[in-house]
Amino acid sequence: HLINTEENLITLLFISYSLSCSLHKKEAEVILFDMSPPSLEVPEGIVSYGMSVRDQLNRKLIEEVNVQGTEHVLRACVEAGVSRLVYTSTFNLVFGGQDIEGGDESLPYLPLHLHPDHYSRIKSVAEMAVMKASGTELKDGTGVLRACALRPAGIYGPGEQRHLPRIVGYIEKGIFCFVYGDPRSLVEFVHVDILVSPHELAAEALMSEHQHRTAGQAYFISGGRPVNNFEFFRPLVEDLSYSFPKLHLALSLIYFVAFLTEMIHHLFGPIYNFQPLLTRTEVYKTVVTHDEAQGQAGL
Repeated sequence: HLINTEENLITLLFISYSLSCSLHKKEAEVILFDMSPPSLEVPEGIVSYGMSVRDQLNRKLIEEVNVQGTEHVLRACVEAGVSRLVYTSTFNLVFGGQDIEGGDESLPYLPLHLHPDHYSRIKSVAEMAVMKASGTELKDGTGVLRACALRPAGIYGPGEQRHLPRIVGYIEKGIFCFVYGDPRSLVEFVHVDILVSPHELAAEALMSEHQHRTAGQAYFISGGRPVNNFEFFRPLVEDLSYSFPKLHLALSLIYFVAFLTEMIHHLFGPIYNFQPLLTRTEVYKTVVTHDEAQGQAGL
């Protein structure tokens, strides 16, 4: 989406719908487009997303979207004189299955070789590239590129195709018949409408009148309501008139099944690109705070 106002930006994928609606309410001119952008003036800022849904195990596509795609965006910003970039990352960058309680932005990147999945590893590489590019001089000599990254938790809401539609399918097929892991473990989810505000505020905080205070920074974004992963889906299950699972399986067993699923996908994915029941990363969950985002950018 290109917004033809002083707050110009480009967004991609389903999150952009909610963001565009919010900007439209603020009287911004929003033009929706897919693969071929309309012929408009160069925007002042960009919001970039690199995501994967059913192709989360497609290593080639993940690299093309998240690494090459991000490199294209960064290069385009510098060459076209775009001064602000908000990159949508993921909290997976610091998480590899270890327990994290009260984690914040001071947590270091998880070493690349410790990531249980290629998607999280490549998202980490992409965010590092964005952070490194922040401060790069623009080709037209008007200033420098200032970039920041937002690390949302599991996103849900209108247009989301990663979590809820798949869970509903599992419920209707009778596959959602067990839970696993420590019931005391907590995860974070964030509604897409809540995610809109951090993007707007982060973009504003990159401007000179706000001392570019978000430039070169990364922030965790969540709904602020930690919840057990399965309890989050309980209202959905019961509202669909199904019984919530009572069977509790060992985490080690589910992790092994997820590993086998990934191996099967690796062997047969090129022939039939099926949606894995679970991946190892999905088996592991965490919860982090977002106090720094609230303090620095008002997110």
